[in-house]
Amino acid sequence: MKEKFNNLSLRKSLILYVVLFVFATIVLCMMTADLCNSGVNKINASYPAMGEKYYLTNERGERLGEGNYIGTAPVIMSEKDIFLTGLLKLLPTVMTPVYSALCILAAAFLFYRNRLKAPLTELRRASEKISQNDLDFVISCSRQDEMGELCASFEGMRKALAGSFSEIWRSMEERKRLNAAFAHELRTPLTVLKGYTEILIGNEDRQVQETAITMSRHLSRMERYVESMSRLQRLEDVRPGLKEVPLQSFLESLSEGADMLCRQNEKQIFIENRTVSRKLLVDTEFILQVSNNLISNAVRYARNGVMLSFEEKLREDQSMKVEDGGILLTVSDDGPGFHKEILNRGISPYATGEKGSTGHFGLGLYICKIFCERHGGWLKIENTDSGAKITAFFRSGYC
Repeated sequence: MKEKFNNLSLRKSLILYVVLFVFATIVLCMMTADLCNSGVNKINASYPAMGEKYYLTNERGERLGEGNYIGTAPVIMSEKDIFLTGLLKLLPTVMTPVYSALCILAAAFLFYRNRLKAPLTELRRASEKISQNDLDFVISCSRQDEMGELCASFEGMRKALAGSFSEIWRSMEERKRLNAAFAHELRTPLTVLKGYTEILIGNEDRQVQETAITMSRHLSRMERYVESMSRLQRLEDVRPGLKEVPLQSFLESLSEGADMLCRQNEKQIFIENRTVSRKLLVDTEFILQVSNNLISNAVRYARNGVMLSFEEKLREDQSMKVEDGGILLTVSDDGPGFHKEILNRGISPYATGEKGSTGHFGLGLYICKIFCERHGGWLKIENTDSGAKITAFFRSGYC
């Protein structure tokens, strides 16, 4: 019987709850009316009739029965009993809508608790796990109603996502192995070709020398390309090592390095520090690599100057306590800005707006993006009225 009830549709279950509680409302109203009538009768019984009472007697003069009043006088009740009698007569009428409202609330509460709460809790737990990229769980719901069907559909979606993620992970691992094998296999023929090119450069024929020099330049570019592939392979597996650092002294060291790089390239630098924390939990190597790369990139394209700013980003929960946050590192320049193709396509490896470059592969921003994401942050590129702007965020803990 219980299993059959659990498998009822939500519509039928709701109707059943409503019918049961309508019946409960009727029973409560009848009981209340009976109790109030009993109370009124009890109060009336406490005021016996007044007047002359006549009895039937037998031939010996003995009374028969309790007798009857003839010409009874009205009984005057006390104010308290008059009030109670009126209240008891009014109470059944007043309690009918009260019982109806309470029974409706009780029906809704029990319907939610028995029919909706468990599957909704299961679905909320599943959605939270999926949002965290955790698919190692099972959605269990044995009922055959609409909520059971919804849970079954959600479980099917979870299995499909788990299968897709497994396939994506397998493809990524396969791509990493292919890239590593490709880079490894290229090194040997490149080394051989480079040796022959060095021999040809020593040739007395001028045309042969020029051809060999051109070949050497392109071979060097291919070597850097192979090295960049190997470096990306290593970066995709790197993880940050958080440690407590004095924030202000660390930012001062970053500023000094940026200032030195700008002075070497005869560019001005403007530094702004809007941080207030004394210590943070961060990976200094990650931030240092990104900072140096972004400054170098800005110096390369800036006409006159570079702007470097540090800012804290805080996120607060409902208790107004800092939950997590991090460091915003912003680098901007007064150069031509990012190429429209880069802005539309986003940061990707080997993407560059330069044409005919022999030594620039567009890996700098992609490497910075990997460092930021591994540190729980992000990297954003945009153009301003005066040039290019790059913002890097590193999530951190607070000491």
